[in-house]
Amino acid sequence: MRVSMDLELKDIPGQLVLALKPVSEFKGNLISVVHHHEKRTPRGKIPVQLVFEIKSDHLDNIISLLEESGISVVSVDEKRYLEHGAVILIGHIVHTDIKDTIDKIDNTGYAEVVDLNLAMPRINRPSSASLKIDAVSKQHMSAAIELLKSIAKEKDLLVIEPIGVN
Repeated sequence: MRVSMDLELKDIPGQLVLALKPVSEFKGNLISVVHHHEKRTPRGKIPVQLVFEIKSDHLDNIISLLEESGISVVSVDEKRYLEHGAVILIGHIVHTDIKDTIDKIDNTGYAEVVDLNLAMPRINRPSSASLKIDAVSKQHMSAAIELLKSIAKEKDLLVIEPIGVN
């Protein structure tokens, strides 16, 4: 998987090498390093962005080693969503707070709603929505769909799944 990671380094010699060491230890393939030595974060540190490829099961180890070394991992955009799925919701979707429904999926940490198409024929009539969901694995996709079904049951919505995703 390809990982984009934003770090904050102390302005002392050896910090960049210290940041790259865990990637090397886990046989990561470094794609790019952007070292903004002239800039400072609000915490007075130097922002660095790493882009590398790594086996997905090594990412947590790399993050742990960085943090143990005193390097702040600010964000990880690992693009590790490998499973794609879609469902249709039918019911009073807007009136039952579609944002809340999406937030509950997105807050899992393993799945997120990446697309929403909503059709509302009339204010007092049921609406329909197609949701595209990306997840880390097939198991996580199943868990996200089950969570969505649970939310839909609470909100009296019908879930139709799965539908094909391009």
